[in-house]
Amino acid sequence: RRTGYIEPTVCVRYNRNMSTTMTALLYLFLLGLLSWPAVAMEKLQIAVASNFASTMQRLIPSFEQQSGYRVTASYASSGKLFAQITHGAPFDIFLSADGERPHRLEQLGLVVASQRFTYATGNLVLWAADASSPEEALQQLQQGRFSFLSIANPKIAPYGAAAMQVLAKLSLDQRFIKRTVRGENIAQAYQFVYSGNAQLGFVAQSQMVDAGDNVNGVVWVVPTHMHSPIEQQGVLLKRAEQNPAALAFIDYLHSDSAKQIIAASGYGGLTQTITVE
Repeated sequence: RRTGYIEPTVCVRYNRNMSTTMTALLYLFLLGLLSWPAVAMEKLQIAVASNFASTMQRLIPSFEQQSGYRVTASYASSGKLFAQITHGAPFDIFLSADGERPHRLEQLGLVVASQRFTYATGNLVLWAADASSPEEALQQLQQGRFSFLSIANPKIAPYGAAAMQVLAKLSLDQRFIKRTVRGENIAQAYQFVYSGNAQLGFVAQSQMVDAGDNVNGVVWVVPTHMHSPIEQQGVLLKRAEQNPAALAFIDYLHSDSAKQIIAASGYGGLTQTITVE
């Protein structure tokens, strides 16, 4: 019978086609497995001090457009982020509001030492919501003409530590203890004044730049000699030592376009790599 001869031939041809298709699918599957680590590494997790939040939100779109990488940022006080990192939080880069915590992470062996750098210098200001001049803002503080003074928690927030140094310079650090409210971070310290719960507050100049004409009052720019420099340093965590997205972001922070964004946000433009002996 011819049909008995033809049918096996058709079946053989069909099986060959299936074999070719399966081989192609298997090849694509294996290729996907091989490329998976590279794709996964394109995602970048950055821990960012809360005072730098609005600036970071300007930097991220610029970096993503230039590099093609995707960034997820987490914002909190430097002290809280430091604690999270020491407990194994999966961050690739830490942008602190000080230099102390990045240095401590170096000592703990959690970061790539050669990649510690200063990405911005913070400026501290006294915000007086109902003053008409910087001189009046300072007078309100010195004369105690306020109900509450807002600062960030000096134990975990560098801007709060700087504020306490300024109060000590003015011999006011003990005088207004009961009238000082402490935010968990500089963002909360700002919010106390913004909401009217405090009449004065030591905040970051960058926050006032962001606010523009949307807030009342004036600021007294604190002379830099009244407190330790607020050098905001960043570090590359060891888990991201070979992460191309992390390395690309650090390079981006050193670029002219990033420096312009940082300076326009109210920060000093110092950016340098810290040499570790």
